[in-house]
Amino acid sequence: MGVDFESLSEATSGAIGSLLSTTILYPLDTCKTKYQAEARDRGQQKYRNLTDVLWEAISTRQVLSLYQGLGTKNLQSFISQFIYFYGYSYFKRLYLERSGSKKIGTKANLFIAAAAGACTAVITQPLDTASSRMQTSAFGKSKGLWETLTEGSYSDAFDGLGISLLLTSNPAIQYTVFDQLKLRLLKTNQNNTEKTAVTLSAFTAFVLGALSKSIATVLTYPAIRCKVVIQAADSDDDEAKKAQRKSRKTLSAVIHAIWKKEGILGFFKGLHAQILKTVLSSAFLLMIKEKITATTWVLILAIRRYLFLTRGKLKSA
Repeated sequence: MGVDFESLSEATSGAIGSLLSTTILYPLDTCKTKYQAEARDRGQQKYRNLTDVLWEAISTRQVLSLYQGLGTKNLQSFISQFIYFYGYSYFKRLYLERSGSKKIGTKANLFIAAAAGACTAVITQPLDTASSRMQTSAFGKSKGLWETLTEGSYSDAFDGLGISLLLTSNPAIQYTVFDQLKLRLLKTNQNNTEKTAVTLSAFTAFVLGALSKSIATVLTYPAIRCKVVIQAADSDDDEAKKAQRKSRKTLSAVIHAIWKKEGILGFFKGLHAQILKTVLSSAFLLMIKEKITATTWVLILAIRRYLFLTRGKLKSA
């Protein structure tokens, strides 16, 4: 079938956008994750709000620990976004070609986005689990990637996979809303059959990215909170307590623990922080992606032309 260069362009620009947005917002992400991971009775909570996590890092002179796990998170973000955008773009184009339609419906868009998200979740789950453990480790005590992945059993690396598959609805909702709003804003020439990169302005892409991610985050947040609790690193207690806690890290046990200790509002603990971080991250990602898509497309066309000419010379030799 050959390489789908248009999908490759979408995947590359999306992955670069994810890499940059993740790096810029990583300290906020670390504070958010540590705050979400704490599931205790209200009177025993270490973190009352998001700023308590930041103050702990400052007071213990571990500010640089706000970046613990950044390399793993960047690796996970780059790979997951590349796979997601490639799959999403490829399956969407395939659907349009097979159906003969000029536009993709909302239901089909959701299905395609969910399928791309499911493939991404399965492949990158060990990196996702490792980055969550590294972020939620005590400041200054985060382990390396390999040590984090191998400290438990093979199945431990896939902690939260079920919820990750469920959360494929999050990007599905996000990108469906984004694409539908984008289609309404952009006026394209339906008679133009050439493949051209159509882009939004940076500000418009930022606003649409923020709005679409806000909607997706609110709808899926209880599952996000449960996933963080499941993937959180164990504290440095004795092995008996670690084993006991591990037995409680199932979805049903986490739901019961949050309900018992924090009530129904516990499922939305840290929602404001999640929205702040993910909205900014997704808005930056989509803004960067929109602005570099045209450049990426030109570079890939140049590479394709070079490969074509090279192949032609080899055949004629």
